[in-house]
Amino acid sequence: MDFSIATWNINSVRLRLGLVTGFLQRFSPDVLCLQETKCPNELFPHDDFRALGYGHVEFHGQKGYNGVATISKLPLTGRSSRDFCSVGDTRHLETVVHVNGRPLRIHNIYVPAGGDEPDRTINPKFGHKLDFLDEMATMRADLGDGHATLLVGDLNIAPLENDVWSHKQLLKVVSHTPVETEGLERLREGGGWLDLMRQHVPPTEKLYTWWSYRGRDWSASDRGRRLDHVWGSRDLGPRLRDITVLREARGWDQPSDHVPVIARFDFS
Repeated sequence: MDFSIATWNINSVRLRLGLVTGFLQRFSPDVLCLQETKCPNELFPHDDFRALGYGHVEFHGQKGYNGVATISKLPLTGRSSRDFCSVGDTRHLETVVHVNGRPLRIHNIYVPAGGDEPDRTINPKFGHKLDFLDEMATMRADLGDGHATLLVGDLNIAPLENDVWSHKQLLKVVSHTPVETEGLERLREGGGWLDLMRQHVPPTEKLYTWWSYRGRDWSASDRGRRLDHVWGSRDLGPRLRDITVLREARGWDQPSDHVPVIARFDFS
């Protein structure tokens, strides 16, 4: 049985509802994880997704900020969320689906961006991001319960040299500073996670999922970063069939600055 999951920082689900529903109609992943929905729970457009055959929708949102949602064709169970740093932000949603009889845990997560200055002494947002990462280090791929596990979302860090358009020029820019990149790789390896995107696309190749709104011609300049990630427990490595980064979505009408990433697995 094939299984597919997509992750996408949508930067307002209501503003870009037409883009999301069009994406689902065209690509039809089994599960879609959205971040930065910017929508309180009572206004989340779940009926629009159910009308497309996505009958199982879990969301955790707040007005104007943050927010995550997991939209699925398959039943979702085991819903929980974690309040990272105890500040009340809606940045995490955990669910479980069963694929061909096998339980699959899904963490949908949105890491803080961290502001503009990579110094926690003068920029509290950067300190909050580092504290968030410290707490993420307790998230493990294998909890010994027989569940395969995925962690997907906008981690707001491009950890490898070829995850950014210029490693040297971005070493002092938030999302690619050594304290962030080294910290993210430590927690990934320490938690037993595979970087499934880089399993599919070698680290020697450039790979981006985000292009700034500030660029006059984002495609021609191609100054991107890989901020969106798909991690998996080690048992999912052999099951991965392919990864698609839907670059074309950055050129859609009124797009998010992030594009969808689709991972496909063989659960036969």
